[in-house]
Amino acid sequence: MRLYLLALNPTDSVTEGFLPAAARLGLDVTLLTDSPDAHRAAHAAPAAPPEAAGCEILPCDVRDFREVVALIGRHRAPDAVFTNSDHLQTQAALAAGYFGLPAKDWRATLRTKNKAELRRCLAAAGLDRVRALELAPGQDPAVLDPPFPCVVKPREGVASEDVALVADAAGLAARCAEIRTRRPHDALVVEEFLDGTLHTLETLGDGTRRHVLGGFRTRLSPPPHFVEEALEFVPELPAPVLDQVLARLDALGVGLGACHTEFVLRPDGSTSLIEVNYRAIGDQCDLMLARLLGIPYFEHVLRVHLGQPLPAELGARTGMFGQNRAVCADRAGTLTAAPPAQEHRGGGVHLVYRPVRAVGEYHEHHRTNRDYLGLVWAVGTDRAAVDGAVGDFLAANRWEIAP
Repeated sequence: MRLYLLALNPTDSVTEGFLPAAARLGLDVTLLTDSPDAHRAAHAAPAAPPEAAGCEILPCDVRDFREVVALIGRHRAPDAVFTNSDHLQTQAALAAGYFGLPAKDWRATLRTKNKAELRRCLAAAGLDRVRALELAPGQDPAVLDPPFPCVVKPREGVASEDVALVADAAGLAARCAEIRTRRPHDALVVEEFLDGTLHTLETLGDGTRRHVLGGFRTRLSPPPHFVEEALEFVPELPAPVLDQVLARLDALGVGLGACHTEFVLRPDGSTSLIEVNYRAIGDQCDLMLARLLGIPYFEHVLRVHLGQPLPAELGARTGMFGQNRAVCADRAGTLTAAPPAQEHRGGGVHLVYRPVRAVGEYHEHHRTNRDYLGLVWAVGTDRAAVDGAVGDFLAANRWEIAP
């Protein structure tokens, strides 16, 4: 059976998660990407699993579903078309649907990617009425009347990039002008600031049955930016909170495959969605989640895209704790020292560290997830031991940046 996997830049989710899972399922993988050399380099890296080396890689303009369909049509017959990229969900859904394969509803993938459309859909359903305004490319933000403080962000952005809190009209104008120096053709969303604790919900569905896998309590950098610095596993949410979030996913049409939902939990128990990423959580958290739950998570995701139903019970283990921490650059410069990729087991804890930036690379300071130097996570049955292992690793290693 042949799996077509659409990707942009290499990610750990694909290289360490989905490609080994595809090999374990006996699938032949053809990876379609606009960055073939980058994927070849990632598959040859020391930390890459051996299964990645056997992946066929073909160059393709994967942002254009017509090119995806054309390439698949002249290559080999597909059994599944899949992507874990935020940017390619609609393209994968349309291509899979063209070939009569299991596919996400392309309208749901568009709603979840387009943050303005997400707000409109939820408001029309009478759910989660967050005041949000859309700003077209080149449009003057002075025409808006947003509630201050408010958050401005790209309508179809990801990973805290160009997301900022602004206090007044002057700040909004300045921030919009700054974002447009990098994204002159992108629409923006300006919406009310949602105060509360940031959480995620991780779900997995086959179009009929949906499993709730738990989620993460997220710590952010101080405002005005929103960099995710630490995530702590939360196995269960209160039933009223869970019901609110799942009702909104139903309204959006989310049903097939993995979904990573970010929401704010207020002290009174009410919730509001921040965004819905219709794919697996990234930044090593999906790998950590599979280890926490003790289930073949990546295989389950691929199976539903092959048309196979999920079991009634996943058999996930309980009583586990997990923490994921990002090492962030605090300034621009060249990374001159950092630990290599590594794993350790001991004292009932499994700890993993993966570099994000290579030693010798120069980067500007973005104040986004692009500032990650590395990611460390640990899981175990004792919270203190897990937290201690992560803290000890961070204290024992050095990340040095030279101007």
